[in-house]
Amino acid sequence: MPTRPLDGDARADVVIVGGGYLGLWTAWHLLELEPNLDVLVLEAEVCGHGPSGRNGGFCETLWPDAPTLRVHAGDQAALAVCRASEHAVRGIGAWCDAQGVDAWYRAAPMLRVATTESQVDSWAEVVRAAGALGEAEEVVPVSADEVRASCDSPLFLGGARFRLNATVQPARLALGLRAKLLERGVRLHERTQVTRLHRDGDVEIRSGRVRASAAVLAVNSRTSAFPGYRLSLAAASSHIVLTEPVPEVLEELGWTGGEAIVDSRTLVHYMRTTNDGRIAFGWGGGTMGFDGRVARRQELDASVIARTRESLVRFFPQLRGRLVTHAWGGPIDVSPTHLPIFGSRGRVHHGFGFTGNGVGPTYLGGEILARLALDRRDERTALAIVEPSRKLFPPEPFRYVGGSLIRRALLAKDAAEDEGREPGAATAFVAALPRRLGLRLPR
Repeated sequence: MPTRPLDGDARADVVIVGGGYLGLWTAWHLLELEPNLDVLVLEAEVCGHGPSGRNGGFCETLWPDAPTLRVHAGDQAALAVCRASEHAVRGIGAWCDAQGVDAWYRAAPMLRVATTESQVDSWAEVVRAAGALGEAEEVVPVSADEVRASCDSPLFLGGARFRLNATVQPARLALGLRAKLLERGVRLHERTQVTRLHRDGDVEIRSGRVRASAAVLAVNSRTSAFPGYRLSLAAASSHIVLTEPVPEVLEELGWTGGEAIVDSRTLVHYMRTTNDGRIAFGWGGGTMGFDGRVARRQELDASVIARTRESLVRFFPQLRGRLVTHAWGGPIDVSPTHLPIFGSRGRVHHGFGFTGNGVGPTYLGGEILARLALDRRDERTALAIVEPSRKLFPPEPFRYVGGSLIRRALLAKDAAEDEGREPGAATAFVAALPRRLGLRLPR
């Protein structure tokens, strides 16, 4: 049951705006640092019912972003971020064990695969970066035969294996974390809309004001709806289809090791198995959001779901005629650099821009934001993803119009390459614009 909305004024040591993974992990780490702290969490809907409970459950490190980190921060800083993200993946598993939360946490490598000739060796930059940082075993190229030994899709032409990865059932993790925070005495008010943030840490709601020593803004794609953050991120959408239990298909594919799999296109396909023998298959080809608002089509787009289901069968022909029992979508907060961003503006501390990789990095983000809120500076707050140099998206309507045109070009490029054709010159030019502008959109 939802907790009661906040009605009237309140006081707290720290007020957290947002009850998804980032806000909840921040509350947890605050109590780990200061067990007697008065923490108040405000969630506009119900904790765990937004993107945190509706993602693909890929618990990844930040090793895929090692090349970008090296360019922006240098090798030592890049390695520190990647190692901190490893700690987060392990930390979630250890937390589930210690707290008795059955979130279906399963450690297994992640495979990035090629499904067209144009995607082959697209992971080479990440492999080189891991080697240059002295951690070559973290990202290892693998042949088509090696990939298909893990999952025998006829489309797989080779890939790279990321050593440390896990999967979770995302809603189980989010709701388990919510329950444990309530047990620890965190004041959680759901269905409470925040209308304004003040630099001194105070927060306004429709019926009152929360006075606090510090505030944390942790609202995913809705961050851009707050003044001062409008150009810091963009909102796109991703959709997932879930099959009926198909254990015999998993056996036939040899996909029994729990590996998470992503392909190498920009509008990425991602897939995993579940504890009850299903396949969850997603596609990041949904629509753009406008000015921080989440449109209905971002939550559930029938045309995107239909295309995702078609791709599922193209990857795994054995699933033709099998049931898809569930389908859903949701927004993702897209960072200009593909990296999450943390920082402070006065006594308001923020985190956003997970770009589809939020399950593992939000644990790390909670560690960072808890320390910022308490003004405790250490190796976590010194990471290169804290107060990075700012890179901004264009203002609306240019962000929405430009993003939609680029999305259309990416769809056309992917379709051509799936058919073994070269995309047209205009399509290739527009699809390459983000890289030319120094932006890293989701792959």
